[in-house]
Amino acid sequence: MKQALKLFRYIKDFKGQVGMFCITTLLAVLFGLFSFSMLAPVLQVLFGVGSPANSTHVESKASSFNLVGSVTQWINDFVREHDKLTSLTYIVIIVALTTVFKNLFIYLSLNILNPIRYAILRRLRDDMFTKILSLPIGFFTEERKADLISRMTNDINEIEVSIMNVLESFIREPLTIIFVLVSMVLISPQLTVFLVLFLPIAGFVIGRVGKSLKKPSNLAQEYLGSILGIIDETIAGMRVVKAFNAERHQQLKFREVNNTLFRTRNKISRRKELGSPLSETMGVIVVCMILWYGGMLIFSGQSSLTGPFFLTYIGLFYMIINPIKNLSTALNNVQKGAAALERIEHLLSADNAITEKPDAKSINSFEKAIELKNVQFAYGNKTILNNINLTIEKGKTIALVGASGAGKSTLVDLIPRFHDVTSGEIIIDGVNIKDYKLFDLRKQMGVVSQDPILFNDTIYNNITLGTGGSTAEQVHEAAKIASAHHFIVQKKEGYETVVGDRGAKLSGGERQRVTIARAVLKNPPILILDEATSSLDTESERIVQDAINTLMKNRTCIVIAHRLSTVQHADEIIVMEKGSIVERGTHNELIIKNGTYKKLVDLQQVK
Repeated sequence: MKQALKLFRYIKDFKGQVGMFCITTLLAVLFGLFSFSMLAPVLQVLFGVGSPANSTHVESKASSFNLVGSVTQWINDFVREHDKLTSLTYIVIIVALTTVFKNLFIYLSLNILNPIRYAILRRLRDDMFTKILSLPIGFFTEERKADLISRMTNDINEIEVSIMNVLESFIREPLTIIFVLVSMVLISPQLTVFLVLFLPIAGFVIGRVGKSLKKPSNLAQEYLGSILGIIDETIAGMRVVKAFNAERHQQLKFREVNNTLFRTRNKISRRKELGSPLSETMGVIVVCMILWYGGMLIFSGQSSLTGPFFLTYIGLFYMIINPIKNLSTALNNVQKGAAALERIEHLLSADNAITEKPDAKSINSFEKAIELKNVQFAYGNKTILNNINLTIEKGKTIALVGASGAGKSTLVDLIPRFHDVTSGEIIIDGVNIKDYKLFDLRKQMGVVSQDPILFNDTIYNNITLGTGGSTAEQVHEAAKIASAHHFIVQKKEGYETVVGDRGAKLSGGERQRVTIARAVLKNPPILILDEATSSLDTESERIVQDAINTLMKNRTCIVIAHRLSTVQHADEIIVMEKGSIVERGTHNELIIKNGTYKKLVDLQQVK
């Protein structure tokens, strides 16, 4: 329940609507109670229990305290002036009108509540997506992509079904219960005290069922996330699955998780569906006790309770059975949805180590140099980079080479603050990058990675990503520099061609040239190339490399090189091994040293 209350922080923006919802709900409850309170007077008119001229002392006492008595007194006065049939006709009309008003206010209350509910869910989705965008790259290495998607889709849906739908119950049902109980107390305090003794017992039994839903519900959401993960991996790796005849393996893997989810949801369903019949059974038991005790009071003459008021009392009790059942179901649903809410809260409360200082400085250009001073970076207990000292002057090209796992990609990720250094500092133009605004810092840099990242959108929109305001001529010029314009215009829809999921409709070389065009259009003074041609065939590599060479002109470049032939003309080559710099110099200087770099060159020449 405490978890569910966190959702209500979103309601503060809807105070006026919530107030109107409470008013319309209150009116609906009052009209509903009024129409039902006509039961005792109608019985008196029909069966003549209590004469109009001589009302019982029960009615007189009730009339000064509650709605039922007031209505009874009014009807007695009315019957004195009219015959019983006329009185009954008017009563029936009044009951019909009050029922119409009751349902009208219920309709109005729901029309007020539903936009609030959907607005809260929209805000929750927005907050989650905004949080995901703000989290550092390191967060996504720990979390499974499918699990994050599950939290933003399935868990949100679970909250809508399990928690948000009970907002109505948490306001309307308590109001109904309070007003009905007050009327019941005024009709018969003794009977109501007797009734209240049994309600906590019923509530305890029903509450135990609801509490048992939370743990299996959490497991169900985790299994659903696992299923999404398997589906995503299988579709993305379908070529490998078929090449290795692994269809059966993936099928069994999927079936195991799917069957576990099936059993878990059956378990949840059995417990959830027990709530409603259990509450109804407890209600019937209490009614039986009321009949017995109320009958005993009437038979013994110890109470002024009459037959019509006793029947009205029982009817009023039935009026609170449904609200109690609804509250019971709502509480069960809250317990079920609490698991989903916990998973969402885990994401919303995730620590973001990459923060911006309140007084962060702007950086509008790159003028001097990038300096890495005694930089260390550790992930958990594992040291990735150790004591890195490096200066990259403006206009120079620095190449990072070394075996896989040497720390090259991690080093370049530190410069745009995808990660923050564990110790040491990175300085641009004499200022620690932590003192700059993140947006301004990253605006100075362009990244072309080994795996070209394209979105399921048009080629034009992929090129203009993050560089709003560019003209069509500028986009075309960027594509020409990237050697992409020629193949783009040959497409049936040209620049409006949709590239498909992850650029699947384009070849590897075409995808990479589009990402280069994106970097050209951004026109950053600092360019980071992370093995941008390593996954291409020879012909595509030649075309892409020509585009990269054009892109690198008059820029400060940091190049991670897999094929050493592409960086022989770099101003300085940094050789890394196990997170440390082991050699540095030009190509010729390193060849003369006959060290690690020379071995790497020889290995590639042998290949």
